[in-house]
Amino acid sequence: MSALNAREVEVVIRRIEEAEVDEMWSFVGKKKEQRWLWHAVDHRSGKVLAYVLGARKDKVFLQLKALLEPFGIRRFHTDGWGAYTRHLDVSVHYPGKRNTQKIERKHLTLRTRIKRLARKTICFSKSTKMHDIIIGGFCCKDYLNSKLPPD
Repeated sequence: MSALNAREVEVVIRRIEEAEVDEMWSFVGKKKEQRWLWHAVDHRSGKVLAYVLGARKDKVFLQLKALLEPFGIRRFHTDGWGAYTRHLDVSVHYPGKRNTQKIERKHLTLRTRIKRLARKTICFSKSTKMHDIIIGGFCCKDYLNSKLPPD
């Protein structure tokens, strides 16, 4: 794959008041080799703001948090998982399932449309690289409304 030409890319960053953040489980090869999709959606519109693929570790959440910095988010709605409580200030962190319906709906859509994300499936990725390309490509094309780089 070749890189995108910077002159052909338009980036629009808007202030987002509230975001829903969550992680979604998948695996590569066997279920012990877990791979997590961390992503954030605008609480009001449901649009995906950013995503990161990796382990269920604090450092991966911090990568996602860094991608969200330009949006100036004032409220983060999450489940109560530890990485959120450790790295989000109490004044902006609102844990609980009540305000994470949009991101949970995205999880259902992803699991339906990408069989590699289904919990019980015969379709799975054999390599981390291919797993990330397929999931990332879907997120770019369908959720971020961007074009994939040409081959």
